Amino acid sequence: MENEKIETTTIAESTDEAKRSNKRVLKGKVTSNKADKTVTVKVERLIAHPLYKKYYKRSKQFMAHDEMNECNIDDFVKIKESRPLSKRKMWALVEILERAK
Repeated sequence: MENEKIETTTIAESTDEAKRSNKRVLKGKVTSNKADKTVTVKVERLIAHPLYKKYYKRSKQFMAHDEMNECNIDDFVKIKESRPLSKRKMWALVEILERAK
């Protein structure tokens, strides 16, 4: 009984766990910023061919909410899944990882 360790959790640790979400986060390149407060982000991924094992690219475009209209074309950004904001816009801009040159 004397050797038993008592585990205590602080309030900060429990709130950190609550802040973690299971929403997807993707990285991609901005292809369009013509719409107001919206950017189109192209996300590319590599897929291995099941038989030949060669990798090839597949891409998909997502509409993301850009509240401050700060993204430009060819910026590399991080987007996060969010509630539906319109018919096709269900992602939100998290941060701009790299500005276009």
